Amino acid sequence: MIHQYQLGGYNIVLDVCSGAVHVVDELAYDMIALYEENSREDVLRMIAEKYSSSDEITSQDIAECYDDITALKDAGKLFSPDTFEPMAGALKEKTAGVVKALCLHIAHTCNLNCSYCFASQGKYHGDRAVMSFEVGKRALDFLVENSGTRRNLEVDFFGGEPLMNFQVVKDLVAYARSIEQAAGKNFRFTLTTNGLLIDDDVIDFANRECSNVVLSLDGRKEIHDRFRVDYAGNGSWDKIVPKFQKLVKARGGKNYYMRGTFTHANPDFLEDLKVMLDLGFNELSMEPVVAAEGDPSALTEDDLPIVLDQYEKLAELMISRRKEGKPFTFYHYMIDLTGGPCIYKRISGCGSGTEYMAVTPWGDLYPCHQFVGEEKFKLGDIWKGVENKRIQDDFMACNVYAREECRTCWARLYCSGGCAANAYHATGSVRGVYEYGCKLFRKRMECAIMAEIDRQFSE
Repeated sequence: MIHQYQLGGYNIVLDVCSGAVHVVDELAYDMIALYEENSREDVLRMIAEKYSSSDEITSQDIAECYDDITALKDAGKLFSPDTFEPMAGALKEKTAGVVKALCLHIAHTCNLNCSYCFASQGKYHGDRAVMSFEVGKRALDFLVENSGTRRNLEVDFFGGEPLMNFQVVKDLVAYARSIEQAAGKNFRFTLTTNGLLIDDDVIDFANRECSNVVLSLDGRKEIHDRFRVDYAGNGSWDKIVPKFQKLVKARGGKNYYMRGTFTHANPDFLEDLKVMLDLGFNELSMEPVVAAEGDPSALTEDDLPIVLDQYEKLAELMISRRKEGKPFTFYHYMIDLTGGPCIYKRISGCGSGTEYMAVTPWGDLYPCHQFVGEEKFKLGDIWKGVENKRIQDDFMACNVYAREECRTCWARLYCSGGCAANAYHATGSVRGVYEYGCKLFRKRMECAIMAEIDRQFSE
């Protein structure tokens, strides 16, 4: 399978199964589109007819171009077959029972009252609570005990707002550091925060112990303060921006993400990213809202062309700023055309419910943070382990070939089948397809590949 598109002045051809990316002239672009479904004679005839008025392209040029395409096909770089499907189940079975990451819900409570919050303002459809040190300690022990031979383990302090239980965060990190050498493990911590409780102690801790910090900011003050309000209805932008700037400066401008959410209120999210850039933030992420259909925040079909256009303009902005010596990172545009994720990751996805789990303040295990509170997805707990094997088997079976729609999608080995939570909330099945999200993802990948091509061509 190939995918062809034109963007940023480039004619781009992706060979889906080999991962090869080709930037070609117009002649080759047109010929590749005809190559697989037509004989050599018919291709040469159709191309000759199309370029009959050209003084620059001869019949010899056309024949040589055809032979070059054939050589690329013979080399496995064009029209390569999909040989990965038989591996899908077997690759996941090799890691069965091995957990590499936990999302610790350190606080099921929050000091903000964001209307679009998928976690019901941090309560996850249940009671407010904070995780005790004893539960967190057992969660870390569970991770070590179930991590097999993996050395690097990931732990995300999540909420609600985790800084509302900051002492336990610090105590758990200290405990992890005390056991990692004897256990032969290396813990890497991430902290996700809305920023209201950031102070010098938090900054010092984050810079010392956290490999990454995720900071929630929706961009423009009027957009941010429309949604991210306290329980009195006051916006939080003025309070958190100076704190974020201080933290990022102390981190040397690295190892953080400024994470925003765009909704029906701001499908023109590039304007929000520009505000973040003006504030001095260069590591950016902007996610489409997760909302039920009919929710006032939910993206609509009318929003779709606006959002797709924003992704293209974002790529153009990245290119122009890089050339001006003012580069920035956008999370969804990070791509390595020379290597990238291994085939296991490309087929199997994020590993939710198998390699990655969320832990509630009470020690219950869920496939990921977006399933917490959905009782039927409870896997077990950190004392007894996974007991709901039926649900885990459903997640184990989730791979890029488990969804019929994915089999014919050119982006399948980039998205790995997409987000199981989004699929479930859109279709009622973790093996469903959230088509709106697919459209956004495909456009992001086209833009990301184009921007990386431009970077390589400019070096």
